[in-house]
Amino acid sequence: MPAESIRKLYYSIGEVSQITGLEQHVLRYWETEFPELNPQKNRAGRRIYTRSDIDFIDLIKQLLKEEKYTIEGARKALVQADVDRSREEALRTELLAIRNFLTDILSRL
Repeated sequence: MPAESIRKLYYSIGEVSQITGLEQHVLRYWETEFPELNPQKNRAGRRIYTRSDIDFIDLIKQLLKEEKYTIEGARKALVQADVDRSREEALRTELLAIRNFLTDILSRL
């Protein structure tokens, strides 16, 4: 099995810095500005990031660097995206219930 296909469970701040192209001090600063970005710490007190942490960092990076949001604007955009995601899940659940209801009616005909 090639080494590239194996994904690590945890990444150091140095590895995350290389993956994302961001300086380590930027990652630490973002932790203070975005409460959702809260990597665990190992026994030695060093940050350990998961793949979902890295994905979230990429999202923040996109909002700040590419879409030119301010930090406050990025925070609001993330909250809005979370609200939109919740709404979408609720709609999906409703649609599935309707589909099941209609399928049940169809099977009775």
